Amino acid sequence: MPDLRTGRLAAAFWLILAAALVAYHLALIFSGLVPNLVSRPLHMAFILPFVLMLGNESRWGTISGTVLAALGICATVWIAINHDRLGDQYGFLEGDMQIAMAVTLLVVTLEAARRAIGWPLPLVAAAALLYGLFGQYIPGQFGHSGTPIASFLGTLTIAEGGIFGSLTGVSVAVVAIFVIFGAVLNAGEAGQGFMNVAGAAAGRLKGGGAKVSVISSALFGSISGSASANVASTGAVTLPAMTKLGYPKRLAAAVEAVASSGGQIMPPLMGAGAFVMVELTGVPYTSIMAAAILPALLYFFAVWVGINAYATRFDLRGVDEADRPKGRDVVITSLFFLVPFSVLLWAMFGAGFTPQYAAALAILAGAVLLFFNMDFELRPSQIAERFQSALMNAARQVSMIAAIILCASIIIGVLAITGLGVKITSLILEGSGGLLWPSLLLTALACLLLGMEVPTTAAYVICVSVAGPALIQLGLEPLQAHLFVFWFALLSTITPPVCGAVFIAAGMIGENWLKVALTAMALGVGLYLIPLGMIANPDIIRLVDSPLSAIIAMLRIAAGLALVSYGLIGARKSGKTALLVGAGLAVIFSGIYI
Repeated sequence: MPDLRTGRLAAAFWLILAAALVAYHLALIFSGLVPNLVSRPLHMAFILPFVLMLGNESRWGTISGTVLAALGICATVWIAINHDRLGDQYGFLEGDMQIAMAVTLLVVTLEAARRAIGWPLPLVAAAALLYGLFGQYIPGQFGHSGTPIASFLGTLTIAEGGIFGSLTGVSVAVVAIFVIFGAVLNAGEAGQGFMNVAGAAAGRLKGGGAKVSVISSALFGSISGSASANVASTGAVTLPAMTKLGYPKRLAAAVEAVASSGGQIMPPLMGAGAFVMVELTGVPYTSIMAAAILPALLYFFAVWVGINAYATRFDLRGVDEADRPKGRDVVITSLFFLVPFSVLLWAMFGAGFTPQYAAALAILAGAVLLFFNMDFELRPSQIAERFQSALMNAARQVSMIAAIILCASIIIGVLAITGLGVKITSLILEGSGGLLWPSLLLTALACLLLGMEVPTTAAYVICVSVAGPALIQLGLEPLQAHLFVFWFALLSTITPPVCGAVFIAAGMIGENWLKVALTAMALGVGLYLIPLGMIANPDIIRLVDSPLSAIIAMLRIAAGLALVSYGLIGARKSGKTALLVGAGLAVIFSGIYI
């Protein structure tokens, strides 16, 4: 067997496979309706090689990954071919062959998630499976009545109640398309365009190096939706720039980690969370973008205020004029992201197309721009390299997100089959005494703990499945509850002991991660307060229905965040810090009484 890890043959193999994956997902958008038990299993079939076979460091890893990928592909293709027959079985497995296939699919899904993101999420999913199989032996209210194994496994694997459920449908139809869109933009001049716009807008300001990081991360994060990818991409430019300007290493790394984490709350992508939210709430995608935009801007505003406070303490200077982008470069490179974004917005809001169809059109526009560089030259080698980068990055990112969603779908399926979600919801209501704010704090703690172990999107899905109904029952609007949970699921990117974005930024600059984390928590204080502010000031997510009330709520929270941020960072005396923080909290939560 040829070694698919190295060599020209391997490169050609993976490039062809990546092109097939991208073409498949684009074809689904333009081809009309495809049965769910065809499109979703084939989606899994395409992503398995990238998760299980690519990037293995040992020969055993390659061999085992190849075997598992082959088994998974055979099972998913069989389901797609026999979808009509399986629909008549209503999730009940017939015969030992189907049971073996179901077990294989579950094992492959768990292993794919483990190889993509590590042990925690697969362990939670495995625990859920054990509960579904043996929970009838648990005494008390947390046991269940039991489900025949053929029905339990079948619902999870050959019906739309488990790994091929609605969450996987979101991954197939929407998330994959927007991830491909981001990969196409990043393969060309769009990434440099983000950096140039940020440099022109903020480079000359006090603390300009840090502010360039904030703006570029907000722009880049709006399409990447990944804190880690954001740190690795923009940090490669902004971290050396801040170090060159004499910024303390812990501050430079903290700025990059905090700014990059904001990418997962900045529309349009929101780390795939926006699209999952569409499925779980039934709220249109455009309404979720409108609800999420003001809180996201507040987050970056709080970071900006914190940078100003640090700039006063450390006398942080702006970027030297010689290092700032020239006006011509800003204008030309900005076109490389403005044109595709304009196509996206026109298609969604002007032509009224679905978000995924609009994104597909934007992908085509972005692909055309890959033929040109900022000097409008056509260089065949550069063009080939860009398309290869776009295809491979798209395939890797689609596969990683799909592996997460497929594994999380197991947990959601078990919660629905066994009724455990309802029981946990009742426990939250009982533990909080039926009061909203204690329930919010319990939910926030659960999100923080779970977010430390699993990726943001998966933590959000699991938490909102069990806590969301309780919060809604206590009076929150569905979208309000979902945004609250989603924000708190993001805390682990900067909160010890996990703080993934902090670890990456600290490693890139060579600083102690704990110092970076403490600075990041002060800079990113908005991540802790804005979700609570959304509950105290619900008008902030009603930009479409009540724009004036939304703006007033935003200004109120902004004033409070400014006081808190300056109190934590700019105040030199503990008494002044306590006064400013207390005043800021009072302003933020004054909406409770209005």
